[in-house]
Amino acid sequence: MTDQRPRYGELATPEEQRRAAGLPPLDEMPDAVVAGPPAAVAAERPARRSNPVDRFVTVALLAYGLINVVLTAISYLDFPTAMNEVMKVVGVDGEFTNIAQGRIWGTVAAIVLVVGWSLTAAIALRRLRSRRLSWWVPVVGAAITLLLTSICAAIPMMGDPAFIEYIMSTTGR
Repeated sequence: MTDQRPRYGELATPEEQRRAAGLPPLDEMPDAVVAGPPAAVAAERPARRSNPVDRFVTVALLAYGLINVVLTAISYLDFPTAMNEVMKVVGVDGEFTNIAQGRIWGTVAAIVLVVGWSLTAAIALRRLRSRRLSWWVPVVGAAITLLLTSICAAIPMMGDPAFIEYIMSTTGR
């Protein structure tokens, strides 16, 4: 008599494995029906509703920010002229003379503005798509970007002799 079962080290076919396990052949199996999640699981996660006011405010803030970024970045690219105007408004006698540093840091500030707005828009749009509250993202993004660009603008201003003289005269030194 020959033994039809696989011996140690031999591989059994899937049909032989099913037969040895006492299961019917694959061609006799009914098609499986895939069921959705149980009702209890669906009830635990309510669908997020779209908030049209949040969407409108978020998009409006991003649009306002984009206009502001474009106009401000253009002025930062001509940093010496922009700083002369600022110094005139503040009441500083003299002109901005730290031109080399001003051009470098003005360009850096313009890049920071564009990158800051781009990151802010990406985060806000991702939150909008997932229907999460998003209006605060452009506000926080603008505040962080303003802080970083202010630092970039302050560096060449603090190296300008006319501006330093003005600061010294107002502090009483």
